[in-house]
Amino acid sequence: MSEPPQAEPPVSGVESRHVRRPPSAGQKTLHTAWPLAAIGALSLLAGNPLAPPASTTPPPSAASVGSQTAAGPSPGAPAPLVAKDQAVTWWFAFKFNAPTAPDMATTPRLCPFGGSPSPYGQFSQHFVYASNLSPTLQDGTGLIGTGANDPLGATFDQVFNGTYHYLVWNDQFKGAPAVAGCATDCSAPWGHSKGFLAWNDAGSGVVVQVTTPSWPGSGNAAHPRVGDGNTLGCVKDNDVEFSQHFFALALTHDDLLKVLKALANASVVTDPTNPQLANNGGPADVQALVTALGRKSASATATVDQLSSGVTLISKPSNLNVPPWQLVSAELAGLPLRAATWWATPEIYTTDAAKSFDGSQPSDCWSSLLPKPGNVAIAATGTWNNKPIGLMGQGGNYAIVDASLKASAVGYNHAKVGVSLDPAHPYAIFGDMNQQGALSGKCDSSQNGRGGLFYVVSDAKLSASVGELIAGKTAPDALPAR
Repeated sequence: MSEPPQAEPPVSGVESRHVRRPPSAGQKTLHTAWPLAAIGALSLLAGNPLAPPASTTPPPSAASVGSQTAAGPSPGAPAPLVAKDQAVTWWFAFKFNAPTAPDMATTPRLCPFGGSPSPYGQFSQHFVYASNLSPTLQDGTGLIGTGANDPLGATFDQVFNGTYHYLVWNDQFKGAPAVAGCATDCSAPWGHSKGFLAWNDAGSGVVVQVTTPSWPGSGNAAHPRVGDGNTLGCVKDNDVEFSQHFFALALTHDDLLKVLKALANASVVTDPTNPQLANNGGPADVQALVTALGRKSASATATVDQLSSGVTLISKPSNLNVPPWQLVSAELAGLPLRAATWWATPEIYTTDAAKSFDGSQPSDCWSSLLPKPGNVAIAATGTWNNKPIGLMGQGGNYAIVDASLKASAVGYNHAKVGVSLDPAHPYAIFGDMNQQGALSGKCDSSQNGRGGLFYVVSDAKLSASVGELIAGKTAPDALPAR
């Protein structure tokens, strides 16, 4: 598995496409940026489902994240499950990479959702997980995604073998199914986002964020995947060699509308006319939003929504050409963050906001109309059970942080997780996007020029536990001199 080469969209810079919206009364946070062209042509966009939402609610301040009363799963709706019939409001799972927790080719593997065990050279489906009922990470049992007794397998099983409405999206379907306008993968300006949704006739359900290329590729057994398997570890692409993460969240009808709008804003790759990827239905407003997906959005507006669970949802559009995790920090009132992503060429190094965004260091891939971000530290390694975990992307040079570390021993990472470094705001962040691109120069480079979603969970125990998982060596603020 590898990230596809990033085609560059025909845009550059961000300054001319944003204006600061005034705050509403009583709001501390001042920002959700609007594209100037959209404001000038608002009447023309009234019927366009890809136009920025005409909300007047600014994003929440850091203090307000997670401040709503948490809502659990709705009765009769698909839900996040930590095991069969064991519903929670949310769960998070981190799958280890092959060197950290290796499985062998002889390890018994089931493929209940389609496919056969692939003869990967190296792989791992060992995992740790947490939920709102038990927010400290703990070891999981079995191989993630392969049955009804692990969080991912149980949650997907109810969708794949159920009768719910569903939607699957992935920028790396590997041609199964084919997506118009893409090769085996979809590059910029398509969104860098992967996951699936399921909901009942009332519009209540579950969203699952995944980071795995080529999985899933079908949402229901009635429409099996053609050309590849559909069980984690049973697809042609070895998407279980590197670390991955998965996040599931219960949704109300209103939450579902917000998630669908965020997906449209991020230009996610799907085809709502293909029954392998979508079974549209439920409330009319939901159906309309699903029908409009699978298009490249013209938006340059980051959106921020609070969901009924208290989780904050941030959507970055492809045309907002700024570093992804700096945007997250900015939308969280400039909180300092630590992030572990597929950190590989073109890397965005650890930043000191006091230098990078005050003019003393180049940072022209930003806008004075956006809030100022805080520091963003890049996790190069993490730790579990006193064992180092590699958190760089494939090809990353661990010698720049520790000459004794070898990739063959610590492996690589494709998860995208972060935490706030401010103890007063204990957030865990689960994203679609890597910290790749540019602080200056070609501002639409790599992930700067792509869209994606971020889920921000306010939970002190979860934040501390994820923080411990990605604690370790930190990438420098520039490539060391040779």
